[in-house]
Amino acid sequence: MATALSDIGDDRSLLLVDDDEPFLKRLARAMEKRGFEPEAVGSVAAGKAVATARPPAYAVVDLRLEDGNGLDVVEVLRERRPDARIVVLTGYGAIATAVAAVKIGATDYLSKPADANDVTNALLASADALPPPPENPMSADRVRWEHIQRVYELCDRNVSETARRLSMHRRTLQRILAKRSPR
Repeated sequence: MATALSDIGDDRSLLLVDDDEPFLKRLARAMEKRGFEPEAVGSVAAGKAVATARPPAYAVVDLRLEDGNGLDVVEVLRERRPDARIVVLTGYGAIATAVAAVKIGATDYLSKPADANDVTNALLASADALPPPPENPMSADRVRWEHIQRVYELCDRNVSETARRLSMHRRTLQRILAKRSPR
């Protein structure tokens, strides 16, 4: 795996874009220990600025940021540096967004919580290698909760519309939304 860092030459520049500051700081420290030179930013605007001024060899971009969509950063980076290896992170794993991320130019797509090992493996994986099966797959309850959250977000957080689309009683949905996410 260490030899894979040399795929893009000696450039170990890494752009990290996430609005979760504690996560961003932890990931930056962990990636630095793994030989990368991270530059961490917390917004789409800052990510686009770095991608334009100093396009990195590697990038890890959160999909949903307070000021927009992380895929905008991926597009700018892909234009400025076509050989960059880009991983998109999201708390709302959905097939449609994964497909969109890959079509725009992301190398891989990971659901949060992803640790530094997952990110490193995704960044350094060879293009033709199939990813290994997950070591800790989501439980069925977690998958159901993620699906409900995704539909809720797509309905602009409208409980009645979400309940209608899921063929679920509104009060049942409210109880599910009030609980913490399952592991």
